[in-house]
Amino acid sequence: MIDIYSRYIVGARVHPAESAVLAAEMMTETFSIHGTPQVVHADRGTSMTSKTVAALLSDLEVTKSHSRPRASNDNPYSEAWFKTLKFAPVFPERFGSIGDARRFMNTFVEGYNHAHRHTGIGLNTPADVHYGLAAERAATLATARARHPERFSTNHDPKILATPDAAWINKPAAQDKEPKLAT
Repeated sequence: MIDIYSRYIVGARVHPAESAVLAAEMMTETFSIHGTPQVVHADRGTSMTSKTVAALLSDLEVTKSHSRPRASNDNPYSEAWFKTLKFAPVFPERFGSIGDARRFMNTFVEGYNHAHRHTGIGLNTPADVHYGLAAERAATLATARARHPERFSTNHDPKILATPDAAWINKPAAQDKEPKLAT
């Protein structure tokens, strides 16, 4: 599971097979650590569309959202993360055991969350954005610029250091400010 705003991997599990029960257990554990989200967006895999997961999300009053069938670009944040994972130089051709796969995944997620500087979030780490430390970095830079403007060629941050205002999958259409009158 990924928080799409911060790109922080909030939950990752490795099991020999996929199941609705395992998906619901991961969600329950992840929500207990990071809070319950308003929306969960998922692919249309059998565990994500199962009654078990649907009931859990309904009980928690979480809106569920699913990608369209055969439309991988409906889940761009997860797809981008999977590409980062699979094309990483350290990704092995094979795992010797389920334990090896779990150890690899734990190490990779830890490095991704705490060391990987992501261009989509202002060259911050996902952890810095997830836990609010990116704002501190921006404030530190602003203080340095104010104290020593001669060290900087501009009076504003480079665009690449900007964090997004929001992250969306299937952003709702903007609503008209004035209601339309029936004629």
